[in-house]
Amino acid sequence: MNKTILEIKNLSKSFSHKDGKIELFKNINFSIKKGELVALTGPSGSGKSTLLHMIAHLDKPSSGKIILKKKNLKNLSQIEENLLRRNVISIIFQNNNLFSDFTALENVMFPMLIKSENRNASIEKSKKVLKKVKLNNRLNHFPYELSGGEQQRVAIARSLISETDLILADEPTGNLDHKTSKEIFDYFLNFKKLNKAIIFATHNREFANRADYKLSITNGNILKT
Repeated sequence: MNKTILEIKNLSKSFSHKDGKIELFKNINFSIKKGELVALTGPSGSGKSTLLHMIAHLDKPSSGKIILKKKNLKNLSQIEENLLRRNVISIIFQNNNLFSDFTALENVMFPMLIKSENRNASIEKSKKVLKKVKLNNRLNHFPYELSGGEQQRVAIARSLISETDLILADEPTGNLDHKTSKEIFDYFLNFKKLNKAIIFATHNREFANRADYKLSITNGNILKT
């Protein structure tokens, strides 16, 4: 059985600038399989966030193909695009993107509610997932009442409950101390055991070395190591 979930084919991305054309990527190619934990590395400004945004279809490439679960993202209708983001991809941002006026429980429930799932069942499932990330005593706390690490665990719980195949994490430990960062990274190892594909952008060499492999961005190219 083919476990490939993501294929990047001859992908290029460029921007127009007053000083001329900026080429961020030049015909890059790689693929990701289910159950792989992949570190996306490179210096600041190399395009890590842009690449994740293109995979999530929040940004578009200048040329090339992004094929997710055998579907070319370029050919999706608006409805298919919404379904893709809802059912296939979860994104964990550095600043976690929690709803400030939602409690931890409500933030985690949100993906289930937009799928029109039963509210009571969603509450119970969300409580179980928050317990997995050791936040069962923070259900009714708002993001401003949580530490940075706790907020990131809420974001991780939200990814878990979405039951998506691909998780994209953009510098998820960048604002956290080493102990908390290690705890967050351990959750990614658990995602891997659930046969999910995880791509995480990071400057942390220790975590990058613990991934299955690295995709290193340099001068518009990408190298698998």
